[in-house]
Amino acid sequence: MCTAAAYRTADFYFGRTLDNDFSYGDEVTVTPRNYPFHFAEEKAAGPHFAMIGMAYVTADYPLYYDAVNEKGLGMAGLNFVGSAVYRDCEEGKDNIAQYELIPWILSQCATVRQARELLARINITNAAFSDQLPPAQLHWLIADSAESVTVESVAEGIKIYDNPVGVLTNNPPFDKQMFALNNYMHLSAKAPQNTFAPGLELSQYCRGMGAIGLPGDLSSQSRFVRAAFVKMNAVSAGGEMADVSQFFHILGSVDQQRGCCELDDGGYETTIYTSCCNAGRGIYYYTTYDNHQITAVDMYAEDLEGRALVRYPTIEEEQIRWQNGQSPDSAQGRMESVCGRSMSK
Repeated sequence: MCTAAAYRTADFYFGRTLDNDFSYGDEVTVTPRNYPFHFAEEKAAGPHFAMIGMAYVTADYPLYYDAVNEKGLGMAGLNFVGSAVYRDCEEGKDNIAQYELIPWILSQCATVRQARELLARINITNAAFSDQLPPAQLHWLIADSAESVTVESVAEGIKIYDNPVGVLTNNPPFDKQMFALNNYMHLSAKAPQNTFAPGLELSQYCRGMGAIGLPGDLSSQSRFVRAAFVKMNAVSAGGEMADVSQFFHILGSVDQQRGCCELDDGGYETTIYTSCCNAGRGIYYYTTYDNHQITAVDMYAEDLEGRALVRYPTIEEEQIRWQNGQSPDSAQGRMESVCGRSMSK
């Protein structure tokens, strides 16, 4: 399960959490302008927009989970199991396999408006990348600095929804996710007013009571409500570091901790990584489950006129900054030394 969000301050940020019980081996991947994108049914892309995002790279092909292109358009695919429907190829349509959709859109669209035009003639097919990688059941968030949309391929066809909150999780379909916000219109970041009953003396006894009723469980519908509330009320102090920090706090509100979501096989779903990309500057920031330090990769530090993918494996081990010069090894050594002296007395 996952959560994606678009966040606008002075700059535009786009990112997501990826929640699962395993990883294929995620890498921050830069696709330069002359990388030869080959599509199963459509013509190969010539020179195209460069992009950066998180991908599983296999057979030298970037299977992007999320990415942002050099024009500032972002796109992320999230699990939509049981609701996504893909089709065989259709004559007169752009037949794009599910795994090709992110590069198909980001390689040639600079805005959501252009993406809408491309999607108007698209057919998302059920072609598999390989025998080992069948089509993933997904829906997508696409966003730029002006607007966001949700794209779903369902039994009725391709649906494109305006997404005024700039947030997407998993099931149910997006229109139902949005409708559920009606149940929470009374929530507020401000202190609540007594509307319980006339003449009954009630008072606020702690801060934050305006948000009583905000769902706290890990279900996709509850995560949508919580992320939407936090994002729509978030206030950044301003500046790149403050904006990036605030974005990670927004997605931190739906973080999944190991042990809280147990699967049938005894495994646990966790937030494998959280990303935040400054779409205008092409800087991709991320954290991983065991590494809370924010790591950054700058797309423009690479040769964007090249043909080869640039790949950075995610840093998985916790990075701790010691303010007094201590390290875990030296602390362990001192402990063993102290214990040794104590036992010798």
